[in-house]
Amino acid sequence: MAGQDKIIIQGLKQNNLKNVSLEIPKGKIVVFTGVSGSGKSSIVFDTIAAESQRQMNETYTAFMRGRLPKYEKPRVERIDNLSASVIVDQSRLGGNARSTVGTISDLYAALRLLYSRIGTPYVGTASYFSFNDPNGMCPECSGIGKVMTIDIEGRIDPEKTWNEGMADLPAFHVGNWYWKQYAEAGIFPLDKKWKDFTETERNRLLYGADTPDGPRLHKKVDGVSHYLHRMLINRDTSNLKEASVKRLMYLVEERPCPVCKGKRLNAAALSCKVAGYSIDQMCEMEFTQLVSVLKTIDDPRAQTIVDALVASLTRMIDIGLPYLSMNRESASLSGGEAQRLKLVRYMGSSLTGMTYIFDEPSTGMHPRDVFRMTKLLRDLRDRGNTVLVVEHDKDVISIADEVIDVGPLAGKNGGQILFQGSYQALLRSGTLTGKAMGEKIPVKAHPRTPREFLPIRNARIHNLKNVSVDIPLGVLTVVTGVAGSGKSSLIRDVFAKQYEDRVVLVDQSPVTATGRSTPATFLGFFDEIRKVMGAENGVDAALFSFNSKGACPVCKGRGAIVTELVFMDPVTTVCEACDGKRYSEQALSFRYHGKNIVEILAMSAEDAYEFFRENRKISKALRAMIEVGLPYLSLGQPLSTLSGGERQRVKLAKYLDQKGNIYVLDEPTTGLHASDVKNIMALLDGFVTRGNTVIVIEHNLDVMKQADYLIDVGPDGGTQGGEIVFAGTPREMIDHGQTITAEYLRRSMVKIDDTPGG
Repeated sequence: MAGQDKIIIQGLKQNNLKNVSLEIPKGKIVVFTGVSGSGKSSIVFDTIAAESQRQMNETYTAFMRGRLPKYEKPRVERIDNLSASVIVDQSRLGGNARSTVGTISDLYAALRLLYSRIGTPYVGTASYFSFNDPNGMCPECSGIGKVMTIDIEGRIDPEKTWNEGMADLPAFHVGNWYWKQYAEAGIFPLDKKWKDFTETERNRLLYGADTPDGPRLHKKVDGVSHYLHRMLINRDTSNLKEASVKRLMYLVEERPCPVCKGKRLNAAALSCKVAGYSIDQMCEMEFTQLVSVLKTIDDPRAQTIVDALVASLTRMIDIGLPYLSMNRESASLSGGEAQRLKLVRYMGSSLTGMTYIFDEPSTGMHPRDVFRMTKLLRDLRDRGNTVLVVEHDKDVISIADEVIDVGPLAGKNGGQILFQGSYQALLRSGTLTGKAMGEKIPVKAHPRTPREFLPIRNARIHNLKNVSVDIPLGVLTVVTGVAGSGKSSLIRDVFAKQYEDRVVLVDQSPVTATGRSTPATFLGFFDEIRKVMGAENGVDAALFSFNSKGACPVCKGRGAIVTELVFMDPVTTVCEACDGKRYSEQALSFRYHGKNIVEILAMSAEDAYEFFRENRKISKALRAMIEVGLPYLSLGQPLSTLSGGERQRVKLAKYLDQKGNIYVLDEPTTGLHASDVKNIMALLDGFVTRGNTVIVIEHNLDVMKQADYLIDVGPDGGTQGGEIVFAGTPREMIDHGQTITAEYLRRSMVKIDDTPGG
């Protein structure tokens, strides 16, 4: 096996990589560092992961390959000694209404087995405890735990008659076809106010019958309630425009199922107990409590199952998810939580010789939990696997067996290997990463004094325990606390909604629902680019829009052709006419300063800033992109392909010159190199200087040090959190704070603040 202990890469030119050659040791933790856009992901994800998956897929039959994701062959001369890879990224788990933490982690399957073995009274096999199986699901809600109802009363004016238009609904306005059918049926009074209707008359209007479930009185009247149920819940839009349906969706309410009360299971499954608890009660428990309950079970028939459950739950707790419960819907998990959940799933695997690839696994983690997570990475390595990590967090980088630093900067100014070696050698290397790793950020010397406060009183949402706190205005406030402590509940769910007329939420959610949105369109300077090109060439500016006159006639500006196959998933192929460029040949024939529209959209913000320096409107928007740490982003990159941190910074660029607002940011340092954290903090400080208030939810200790004011939520996560455990300046927290955050903040001050008096 000698010579196969390294992944060998030669002549790699993927994306911005400049003919890179590398030897990456196997069976080690290798961390890739460098600024955003330097080329780290091009090596790890676009090359190693993609080629490993591509070659793996080639071992399957043609039928299977047709249904597997397609991976492009990377631009590399040679790549040898790849192992099968597992990619643990930050993509959200999503899933439908039936997908929970319990189902995707397989914990619920083990719990069902436990109840089928030792539950009393005996109910049946494991399928009888599944809310996805007819044997176990609640018959009313089919195992979803919720039912959809329609609030019709809100659309009926009690002071109006049918002839006066009592039903404020598109299909039932006076004179419309449906309105006439109901009027001509003669089954309810037309000149009587709704408030004066008898119960029978109301039923006839709402259900077309004397009782809600009775037989229809007229073949053309099924009742307003039944009509809306068909349109909004069954989504039968044949008689109503999709736009009208969307406008009416606010009438639809999701309520707990009246039969199972949201528990998803039928009465038989809910009657079965283990250790005094029904299966739904165990699914409601936070993992820490559930472990305690499971440890009380001493039935020898269940010992193997209990041991496996406790081991999996303990890993969940160790990685910083003690506050989760099995019934938490998977779609509600953050990207960081989803990645940790995936990591725990792989920790239960007995596979060895694999390559595990992680994308910033520290995202969304408090420093306390980062330490726990690094232990799991070490365990993966010690089991004989290769662990490749793209990361910015100092604590994760410090556990690397080998660090590979890519740079020196982003985009065309990156793409080179600057350093490869141990963490200690990195600190001495003199690279941007090496310097940032060794630098100790001081606490802000002169924090601002708040000019006034906005109160939150008696907040009880989620795990908040009747919390009252004053949020300072005119300063930079950082809200801290371990994951699940209640930070987001306090700021996003209470404060931002209570003062929604003043708050601008700049979060990491998708920017838009369409796949056509780009930085140029979102920041509003694409119109100006099109005008400039139109004026230069004496043609209509619409010719430079792939949504308008400039679209490729074959793919209609999509860049791809979707072929529908009868019995298989649709196949998407790059449009051969425009080669994926989206534009017609005519549009591509015109140039501005030697570049056509596609070449302009392919430019990075940094390059485009120089290119359009004379145009004030375009250069101002590009300057904003550079200031928020996105100099490497191309003008035409679909926003749907950006990371959460990048999406947040694009949004931030939009507000750069505004004042008088309260900005709420959720972990703005996600995906940022340590050297860029200082830049983003200077940027946010500038927001405050211009007269804004900035509130940041963060785990980054360097961000906390640069705050004017800290609010710490805790003391821990889940039921152990939900209280304000500290409010004051960073210096006050370091000197007097008795919280988990305060402890880690003090540790980070070693060697810079260790003299008496600070």
